[in-house]
Amino acid sequence: MERRDRASLATFFADESLAVGATIELSEGAAQHVRVRRLAIGDTVQVTNGRGSIAGGRLARLTKKGAAVEVDRVDEVARPRVLRLFVPVADRERTLWLAEKSAELAVTSWHPVHFRRSASVSSRGEGEPFRRKVHARMIAALEQSAGVWLPEITPETSLPDALVRAAGANVGERFLMDRDGSPLVARGPSAADVMIGPEGGLEPDERTLILEHHGWVPASLGDTTLRFETAGIVAVGILRALLANS
Repeated sequence: MERRDRASLATFFADESLAVGATIELSEGAAQHVRVRRLAIGDTVQVTNGRGSIAGGRLARLTKKGAAVEVDRVDEVARPRVLRLFVPVADRERTLWLAEKSAELAVTSWHPVHFRRSASVSSRGEGEPFRRKVHARMIAALEQSAGVWLPEITPETSLPDALVRAAGANVGERFLMDRDGSPLVARGPSAADVMIGPEGGLEPDERTLILEHHGWVPASLGDTTLRFETAGIVAVGILRALLANS
């Protein structure tokens, strides 16, 4: 989607503080992206640090193994309203796709949860190497969308521990995506937690545990049963729009 408040510029990620006058060293991967975009020395680009700062500057150096940007302006962007996503430990590629879209939609934190049916997934995404892949996909999505805030990524946890983690933060409303719940579009939260169940659905005792725990309510996206990554992206998209207008 075109962003009318920001020029359509090539955007790169750098995990460091951004300041006017600084020279930001980009990665080898970023240098390759520069060449693919056919950018040249002196072209205007942007750098985001995923922590609320986005800098404008000019490409000052380009080699086969890196690139550098001289910063001439820095904009600070307020943190988006809290939107935490609790996702099932599930198929690797589909989880990475959801991670990508979650970064584009400014999910504030990403919480993988082991549900009972997660154990039956043969190519499930879990562990520190997989979290690094999630992080890389989110960075790529942030660059593509000229985003400013990178989601926090937490380690996988059990469902009871995830519920305790959710209860520890003062978040506006908590939604369990459930076909039999009330329509999500009818809500108007100031902040939100979203929980997506695994492929095959929740076990009855898991659903009961969630709905009896600190304000979780069932919310529906319609009459069809959605795959977890579809439910996740639709729910996050609806809630991000609702949060922007509340």
